[in-house]
Amino acid sequence: DPRWVKPVDEALAPLAERHRVVVTVEDNSRAGGVGSAVAQALRDAGVDVPLRDFGIPPVFLDHASRGEVMAEIGLTAPDIARQVTGL
Repeated sequence: DPRWVKPVDEALAPLAERHRVVVTVEDNSRAGGVGSAVAQALRDAGVDVPLRDFGIPPVFLDHASRGEVMAEIGLTAPDIARQVTGL
């Protein structure tokens, strides 16, 4: 839940070290979002674990339903699962 991610809890770094990849997913802009905050916290803690952050890219999106927009940018559950399992 992003409300509890920023500021990033210090306990996240040791937890991330015990995993082979960290994944964040948000239905907001990637730039300055939760993924950015987690990446910064891991860098600051010296944790070198691959991070894949999913979110809305910095591009103009056509007007459409939420589902259509998420599908267009690859932010549906099947899209995310396919990309994460390939990591």
